[in-house]
Amino acid sequence: MRIAPLGCLLAVALLLAGCGSKKSQPPTTAQWADGVCTAVNTWTTSIKSSISSVTSGNISKDSIQNAGKEMESATETLESDLKGLGKPNTPSGQKAQASIDQLSSDLKTDIDSIKTTLNGVSSISSAVSAASTATSTLATMKNQITSTYTQLQQGDASGELKTAFAQSSSCSKLKSNVSSISP
Repeated sequence: MRIAPLGCLLAVALLLAGCGSKKSQPPTTAQWADGVCTAVNTWTTSIKSSISSVTSGNISKDSIQNAGKEMESATETLESDLKGLGKPNTPSGQKAQASIDQLSSDLKTDIDSIKTTLNGVSSISSAVSAASTATSTLATMKNQITSTYTQLQQGDASGELKTAFAQSSSCSKLKSNVSSISP
């Protein structure tokens, strides 16, 4: 008598196990574009907060180095978020993903450079030098983001990405968010 309920329980368990084994679908073009812009907007907010923590009068070796750590953490999150999106479901999806991967790599290199510079701060004069280097690198990062955004819109032969970026509320905020990064 106990065999039947056990058999039913085993059959249900097997059915449920099969339900979760479907491959995840690639994001729609609109989801992908919105995901890119959301990730970059979140990163931008974090970078501005890190800069603000130092420029608001709390300038010390520790505050400068903490800002570098915060920037590094924000960039690692951005990299993870962008990689987690996969490629958009469009004919030029692989090319778009390669552009995002390159941007992610470039930003990581830039933040590592900023963090190394900020960690080397030991005096007021080295803080001034570090600020100059960080400002220059942040300008480079803004240009990389803007360039990649333009490249994504123009590199999609079918125009799907351009339309998706234009229709995303997250993307409409992107340009002003990125341009507002300044130490």
